[in-house]
Amino acid sequence: MTAAPADLLIDRPSVADGSALWRIARDSEALDLNSSYSYLLWCRDFAGTSAVARREDGQPIGFVTGYVRPERPHTLLVWQVAVDSAYRGRGLAAALLDGLTARLAAERAITEVETTITPGNTASERLFTSFAARHGATVEREVLFDTGLFPDGPHDPEVLYRIGPLSL
Repeated sequence: MTAAPADLLIDRPSVADGSALWRIARDSEALDLNSSYSYLLWCRDFAGTSAVARREDGQPIGFVTGYVRPERPHTLLVWQVAVDSAYRGRGLAAALLDGLTARLAAERAITEVETTITPGNTASERLFTSFAARHGATVEREVLFDTGLFPDGPHDPEVLYRIGPLSL
């Protein structure tokens, strides 16, 4: 498991964190930015399947949002992972992902993680393949949503990464 820096706390997000998560996502320059409203809802409705990293003063500096797939109750779908630019390169994204999956393995018997990654997002590819290696899991890849399914014009295909079974 990857350890977070000692001066950081990893816990569940609260509604009050929604605006900070939106800002971190916006400033990432890699994520598809959702509306600020959606981050507030996410922090209310999916706090139990998400995690936030905080500085000593409580300010969010990174997050993982996810949900348990209703038809696959042992699968966590990771929606977004982002770290404030001032805190990148310290293993925080890996610590967030490890901490969240360990918590959900204990609470909900999660044994598999799914995420989608746009081709060319090498940082996300490295994060999830190293996560799989740390947890003795295999990685299967397949196109989840092809370009023709998006109603808002040309879009890169979303590649589904299925990681499991996890040794947590």
